Amino acid sequence: MPLALLALAIGAFGIGTTEFVIMGLLPEVADDFGVSIPTAGFLVTGYALGVMLGAPLMTALGTRISRKRMLMLLMGLFIVGNLLSALAPVFSVMLIGRVIASLAHGAFFGIGSVVAADLVAPDKKAGAISMMFTGLTVANVVGVPLGTLIGQTAGWRLTFTIVAALGVAGLAGIARLVPEMPRPEGVRLRHELAAFKNAQVLLAMAMTVLGFGGVFAAITYIAPMMTHVAGFADGSVTWLLVLFGLGMVGGNLVGGRYADRALMPLLYVSLGALAVVLALFTLTAHHKVLAGVTIALIGALGFAAVPPLQKRVLDQAHDAPTLASAVNIGAFNLGNALSAWLGGLVIAAGFGYTAPNWVGAALAAAALLLAFLSAALERKGSAPSTVVAVATPAGQRPAVHH
Repeated sequence: MPLALLALAIGAFGIGTTEFVIMGLLPEVADDFGVSIPTAGFLVTGYALGVMLGAPLMTALGTRISRKRMLMLLMGLFIVGNLLSALAPVFSVMLIGRVIASLAHGAFFGIGSVVAADLVAPDKKAGAISMMFTGLTVANVVGVPLGTLIGQTAGWRLTFTIVAALGVAGLAGIARLVPEMPRPEGVRLRHELAAFKNAQVLLAMAMTVLGFGGVFAAITYIAPMMTHVAGFADGSVTWLLVLFGLGMVGGNLVGGRYADRALMPLLYVSLGALAVVLALFTLTAHHKVLAGVTIALIGALGFAAVPPLQKRVLDQAHDAPTLASAVNIGAFNLGNALSAWLGGLVIAAGFGYTAPNWVGAALAAAALLLAFLSAALERKGSAPSTVVAVATPAGQRPAVHH
């Protein structure tokens, strides 16, 4: 694998740490600012919405500069946002800092996925993408647990200061290791937007929203769920996040290995099993050992779907993959925001800390149904081929006249 993938993984590590560490620190942040747990959950929702909006916005702004320079600019934005979060005097300022940091997230993974895929042979693209995402998953084994531990013992502000320092390391790695890869000539924003006329691209993104939403319906509120329901001590949340992270690493590597060979079967298995495991989590959350096993499985099954979903979007939007790839990263985080919001709703409604697991199971099951629909349309050769073949020329004619 090219050394440049290491640089992308370093950046992914920093981003993964800031995205997920907040979930282990929600009680501390809520106490510090004097807000409720569901209100503190907006730090998760706000970040996710920022990723969703920032992905197309930042990618569009970066159409005129090289991919390497854009990745460096995104890491700079990430550093600023995390420093603002660390220094925030009130909750609203921290929320703004989270959103600023999140604007870099989608475009970084979107552009990074295209760069990673371009660095290797066609039959190794999913593996290269999964190598970059390994930084994100390893963050959950190392960065998030350490950040949670530091936040619980020395204060959550120190955690976000360290995350900003990770951003500096990521920036240096990209500057040194990623080769200059200018944007392909003749590919403009209008051309990139044409990918969204492909029904299969839209279906893959919808699967991403629902499938990833299933994971984070449960994981967003993991700290209060495990301390109030399972009976774990506050310090144990760190080790539970390690289990989740180990599951993520394993699932991501399996997904990267098999997505190049059996993409759709892998999606069926991972999404179907995820729905079942999330439903069972409402029961296993009451037992410490079973809860730990379930958390690891949720991480593994959720992230086994990441490389195949990202590769499917790249494959279907092959003529103009950059924007579609970035928007799909936004779709991951739309699922994150949707599930964090829905999870907060069911908790606030008095259904208990395990209620978000039912929300997650329903979202994952819906993603599985879309996977079957996507495969059926592809077999029939109806909607996808018709949409691409007919709509693209039609979409180009108005562009010429206007």
